[in-house]
Amino acid sequence: MSFQKKLSTKEFAVLAEMHTPKGVNIARLVNDARRIKGRVDAIVVPDMDNGIVRMSALAGGVLMRQEGIETIMHMYCRDKNRLALQGDAMAAHVLGISNIVVTHSEDMSQSDHREAKTVDDIDEFELLSALRSLSSGKDMEGFELDGIPSFTAGCTLAPWDDEKMLAKELEFARKKVEAGASFIITPPVFDVAAFDGFLDKAKGLGVPIIPTVFLLKSLAIAQYIANSEPGANISDDLIRRIRKSPDRELEGTKIAGETIAALKGKAQGVKVQTLGWEHKLPEIFDVAGV
Repeated sequence: MSFQKKLSTKEFAVLAEMHTPKGVNIARLVNDARRIKGRVDAIVVPDMDNGIVRMSALAGGVLMRQEGIETIMHMYCRDKNRLALQGDAMAAHVLGISNIVVTHSEDMSQSDHREAKTVDDIDEFELLSALRSLSSGKDMEGFELDGIPSFTAGCTLAPWDDEKMLAKELEFARKKVEAGASFIITPPVFDVAAFDGFLDKAKGLGVPIIPTVFLLKSLAIAQYIANSEPGANISDDLIRRIRKSPDRELEGTKIAGETIAALKGKAQGVKVQTLGWEHKLPEIFDVAGV
């Protein structure tokens, strides 16, 4: 069943994020994808997160399609103008990629190309609107297309530290839905009870909510997120659980799998984010029972 069909029928969708290589050696990407084929509904392919040069998301998406796996491709406004973004979207459709997530463009502070100039010709709202316009047969300037693409477009929420920031993000999300977003991917969830409270506030958006489940690879990473992102809701109990475990890597895998299982029946799906540890995805799915 396609990702779009799962959204429309309100079935639980399992997504996994996989980055393209910094280079052209695709062996790891392809092998990791093969390990989870049949266990995910789609693979999410980011496009140069944090300004780190990698093979394009479009190429990564095509590789996933060649493996028979549906793709959801990230698009940003940071690096390309409106012509290039529309051109990439139409190319993606022709190459079999119809799912796009319009996401926030991180600044270049962590980039490996610090001198690169940002573009930001249009913003997220305008890009979502452009994708909707292309799906209706016209480009951003109203010129008719020769052949009409079809897209399932979504958006993301940025992390929040407090209720005021959350209210701002939800207002942004409302505007993104009005612009054409048909699903929303949230920041990582570490406290399912807190996520329930978020869902109560977000249900008025009227589109499927897909939380991110993040693999905590180590105690240090868990402590860093807890200290630097108060809104992540990493509890002292969770920190203690990882600290006391004789196998902390395995404990992180268990926590991710248990979180997925707990979110079934609450959310429309999950996006699992492992940041380089994609080989752990089968173990996470085993724990989750998906």
